[in-house]
Amino acid sequence: MKKRHQRILLIGGGLAAIAIATALVLNAFQNNLVFFFTPTQVNAGEASQERLFRVGGIVQAGSVRRDGLTVQFVVTDNAKTVPVSYTGILPDLFSEGKGVVAQGRLEPGGRFLAQEVLAKHDENYMPPEAQHALNEAEKATNAGRP
Repeated sequence: MKKRHQRILLIGGGLAAIAIATALVLNAFQNNLVFFFTPTQVNAGEASQERLFRVGGIVQAGSVRRDGLTVQFVVTDNAKTVPVSYTGILPDLFSEGKGVVAQGRLEPGGRFLAQEVLAKHDENYMPPEAQHALNEAEKATNAGRP
């Protein structure tokens, strides 16, 4: 085999290896991608029931119910609500009227089964996605008023 053919085979093999590595990295990235949705988007059916996603907003006042380690509460963006069920230890800063982001799956009945619950870390912080969602929901609510 000529050196020219060997060089072509070497370059082709290198490009194939890079393509395979890129495909594996993109596949792993796609599998670990978790989208954020607001309660309004979840109620509109934009969230997939097959994949993990995050829902964020405010814990509705008077909605927290505890039964041992299982906690049920409602997340709202002041326009729509999503009931959430979580089994585990909640963050210390979790409370009614405060910002929260829950990660999990939507059950067929519309209840969100959380695997992880994140609470804001101080008085002034709200995850940017949740703050944006609350602002958008407030605009939509106010637009419908005369």
